[in-house]
Amino acid sequence: MQMEVIHHASIRLESDVVIYIDPYDIKEEKHDADYIFITHDHYDHYDEISISKVSKDTTKVIVPDCLKDKGYDLVVLPGNSYKIDSLEFDTIAAYNTKASYHPKEAGYVGYNILIDGLYYYIMGDTNRTPEADKVKTDVCFVPIGGTYTMDVLEASGYINDIKPSFAIPIHYGKIVGDFSLEEEFLKNVHNSKVLLMVKER
Repeated sequence: MQMEVIHHASIRLESDVVIYIDPYDIKEEKHDADYIFITHDHYDHYDEISISKVSKDTTKVIVPDCLKDKGYDLVVLPGNSYKIDSLEFDTIAAYNTKASYHPKEAGYVGYNILIDGLYYYIMGDTNRTPEADKVKTDVCFVPIGGTYTMDVLEASGYINDIKPSFAIPIHYGKIVGDFSLEEEFLKNVHNSKVLLMVKER
């Protein structure tokens, strides 16, 4: 599996298929996506120009209910299991418990995607929630920037409790949260290998 955090919360996964999650501010015309997953409709996660830059004729786009009128291939709700072609995934509610930026009733989601026998959990914009606490995953892309998501201490505590094999911090370095958060996250995570993958400095 090749994993890339392009920046912020924009992720590319490549095995026998290419998957983008929340492509945002994509600079190049890539047109290589087999699947695109969108967690919610805020500009830094749902970017139609970036979607067009990574899409090709056969790309399938998976979106939450807030984007159901856009005509994409699959509309999902939190708390369900789905299969599109041979790709299986679960949706997990993503919402704020300490602010109103991402209300639970909006139906925003994270995705726990099964690829080559391993689960990859992209949490979306969320705090720690009872739904997230139930997730079993191998690789967790966890937001650490604070304000709109978990802060670094909440995120590291969450990772220590669910114990994925790998923890990849996201949602910092571009809009909220500076790169000093990386060292704090590294210092506080004890049971998982941390991969620092946000490249844009």
